[in-house]
Amino acid sequence: MKLASLLSGLVLALSACATAPAPVEKPITAAPLKPLRIVIVGDSTVCNWPLDDKLHREGWGMHIQEYFKGDMTVSNLAVSGRSTKTFISEGRWAKALQEKPDVVLIQFGHNDSHAPTLPEATNAATDFREYLRKYIDDTRAAGGVPVLITPMCRRSPTDNLQSYADAMKSVAAEKHVAIIDLHASSAKLYAELGPEGVKALEANLANGQYDPTHFNAAGAKAMAKLVMAELPTEEPQINAYLK
Repeated sequence: MKLASLLSGLVLALSACATAPAPVEKPITAAPLKPLRIVIVGDSTVCNWPLDDKLHREGWGMHIQEYFKGDMTVSNLAVSGRSTKTFISEGRWAKALQEKPDVVLIQFGHNDSHAPTLPEATNAATDFREYLRKYIDDTRAAGGVPVLITPMCRRSPTDNLQSYADAMKSVAAEKHVAIIDLHASSAKLYAELGPEGVKALEANLANGQYDPTHFNAAGAKAMAKLVMAELPTEEPQINAYLK
């Protein structure tokens, strides 16, 4: 009797196990991303232009946010006419650091290359490099990651920005900083498009001629695309935030 009772209980237990529903596995959800902030500093080729700008100019910084999810905020603080020197002397760099950026994109050179007698001018061999070092050191001291971006080529027979691009690359190597060579990638793009194709990227001057420095919407987006082609490799922490 005892053996029969034990066997009967075992059969019932096994039957209950066989008919019990399998446990439901809860889906694994990714941890929410920590909000990050990119701050961009630079000049008129980068800055936010008014929507009613008569020449329809746009800077590439206007289009970087489009590449990211909502957890990444892009603050474009670039200002037309500024150089590495005047962006600091006007107090704009101090305000940029107050935003507590996680990443700072730094592109200067166009206005630095102006005639030495002008207040914004710097020398590619001397003070331009010193100012770049300050941007790098200040960004790191504030807990951010600096990324240098060489100035894109001027679309004219004479491009005097090579020495500034080379200076940036030299400082980047010296300070072990990520660098995006927009000067080189833009030159390659212009060569592929040819003189007539490049005109589709340029802002129109009031007299109907083309502007060899500034961009329309298509040109600004093309420069942003070149920047974003390199940025995820140069600064991998942003990859999780890309669309």
